[in-house]
Amino acid sequence: MGKITGFLEFDRKIEAYEPVEERLKDYKEFTIPLPEKEMKEQGARCMDCGIPFCHSGCPLGNLIPDFNDAVYRSKWEKASEILHSTNNFPEFTGRLCPAPCEEACVLGINEDPVTIENIEKNIVETAFKKGWITAKPPLNKTGKKVAVVGSGPAGLATAQQLNRAGHDVTVFERDEKPGGLMRYGIPDFKMEKNVIDRRLDVLKEEGITFKCGVHIGVDIKADTLKEEYDAIVLTGGATIRRNLPIEGSDLKGVVQAMDFLGQNNRRVDGIKDLGEEIKATGKDVVVIGGGDTGSDCIGTSFRHGATSVSNFEIMPMATTERPEGQPWPFWPMRLRTSSSHKEGAERFFSISTKKFIGDADGNLKGLITSEVEWINIPGQRPQLKEVPGTEKEWKCELALLALGFTGSENTVASQLGLEMDARTNIKASENDYKTNVAGVFAAGDQRRGQSLIVWAISEGRQAAHHVDKYLMGETALPLKGEGDLPRV
Repeated sequence: MGKITGFLEFDRKIEAYEPVEERLKDYKEFTIPLPEKEMKEQGARCMDCGIPFCHSGCPLGNLIPDFNDAVYRSKWEKASEILHSTNNFPEFTGRLCPAPCEEACVLGINEDPVTIENIEKNIVETAFKKGWITAKPPLNKTGKKVAVVGSGPAGLATAQQLNRAGHDVTVFERDEKPGGLMRYGIPDFKMEKNVIDRRLDVLKEEGITFKCGVHIGVDIKADTLKEEYDAIVLTGGATIRRNLPIEGSDLKGVVQAMDFLGQNNRRVDGIKDLGEEIKATGKDVVVIGGGDTGSDCIGTSFRHGATSVSNFEIMPMATTERPEGQPWPFWPMRLRTSSSHKEGAERFFSISTKKFIGDADGNLKGLITSEVEWINIPGQRPQLKEVPGTEKEWKCELALLALGFTGSENTVASQLGLEMDARTNIKASENDYKTNVAGVFAAGDQRRGQSLIVWAISEGRQAAHHVDKYLMGETALPLKGEGDLPRV
């Protein structure tokens, strides 16, 4: 695949960033695309490796060597067809996925891996620019009605696949617009929302109905939905946020990351009625949590004009190299530095927040931390231990809790009598995505727990296969790695 000697001739190159002082002026994406010649050279780096382990690294089973080869040979339309055969929304994954495929790249054993994610993004952007991505409504209709609850990547993938099978699909979304956390969690500087709207236009033209501002379980009871539809697919996500139950957590200025990010995305979208304003302007900000959500809070705080931004992570600082216990091709827990980190944040590791400090009016003014260490005991989970004498007080007017999610909201599940697991996810078999109630399926974070966008799309595609089989007795919708079949 690619050029036989390409990995020897060309170094890895990724998109450059606009200077920090320029990109902080607005919320637009700030990557600078590579010239087409250099993109072809990146495709040429894909080795004829015999067994492409990138396939196993990708939850979608994307045909990565095939589209890399097409890019190298300037066959961009063919590359788009290959890419879309396994991935409904490469413009989303090409911006937001952490690229487990690249960690599994054979070239990555002893060299820099192929820039798979960036190639993916350039393929789909070229396809939109050239007009190759058009609506493809089903040729025949089945008369079956399916309700998809939740319009994140899992819900959108489910909906498109089932619509392709000829079913009448309605997507219900409780927020103002479709997209889930992609719209109201991911900052615009990582993915502008016209990228979502562009794809939604295609889905609507294909025949999918979207009903926004409708909270299933509240505005419409779940049993009513079950009476009106032949199948229901729950793709609402894992949205219960993890709290920090320490003294002072109720102070004004201690804010959940998703409240902060969601409000800002609505502000950027031009929505005026946002309730009580949450802004970092002129404040010393502490972001508690070292993952992607924490990184998004950092970048957003700098764009607000924060005085300073510190990032706390309770885990030790990881190495930039693969840890010994996480060999290729497995996903390594290595230190990752995002573009937001590079905008001026100071990062602190092995640190635990013990107490929030407020003023007489209940406003956050500081917090107290201590250093911690992790004690490894054979046969047991690592234990957290505070390091004596390391308490420190920090000035802080805004603390953003980016601590992840603990599971799924269960209003709909309880109304339908669905079984839940210990993590409050809906119990649904990975073999067929069925719940314990006939005709009700679950996919994405609501089934597997908080995970990656690429897993959400994969789950949506897999679930659609099994829903179609349940409704029709057979299905032409593909499973992972099979690629899409002709329209029915």
